[in-house]
Amino acid sequence: MSLVTVGAELLAAKERLEPFKNNVTVFGSARIQSSDPLYKDAYELGKALSDAGYNVFTGGGPGIMSATNKGAYEGKSKSVGLNIKLPHEQNSNPYLDENITFGYFFSRKVMLVKYAGACIYFPGGYGTADELMEVLTLMQTHKMKQIPIILYGSSFWKSLLLWIEQLVEKSYVSKEHFELLTVVDSIDEIVNIVEREICL
Repeated sequence: MSLVTVGAELLAAKERLEPFKNNVTVFGSARIQSSDPLYKDAYELGKALSDAGYNVFTGGGPGIMSATNKGAYEGKSKSVGLNIKLPHEQNSNPYLDENITFGYFFSRKVMLVKYAGACIYFPGGYGTADELMEVLTLMQTHKMKQIPIILYGSSFWKSLLLWIEQLVEKSYVSKEHFELLTVVDSIDEIVNIVEREICL
């Protein structure tokens, strides 16, 4: 990894993303198919947020990202994709008003959260878990402002929450930082939280 290249990626992305205000970032699996009910839910969320006046950021790829971007693209606000070069599964989806492709996960992750007023996590794999834990760590250590962290689908996140509760019991994580997480089971709940926390 070249520090010069990473720095150039960050600077170029900063120049393109700074004009966007009132943004929400949505994370989730790239492997979800259009037949999966979560795809429909992500589409509805993207459309609802966009129509409510929020620009929607995702990782710009397939699955949950594509569904969310599609909804946002068909809405009133902007659909933004922050993609990454990978040997498989990460071509840009076609529902983007702004598309930035990164060579490094680090710079991409920075930009996915730097301009976000809230982060929403659909079910996903290692990448989604990595992005969630990084944001929680940054907020725990006061390296970024506190914003709503919303987990969609209580049944999916149940095991992770039980594990974090054990961390709290052992004092590895403080209760206040566990309470940074909000778990919901409806798109309306997400939109209500975003509208309450991000004033247009």
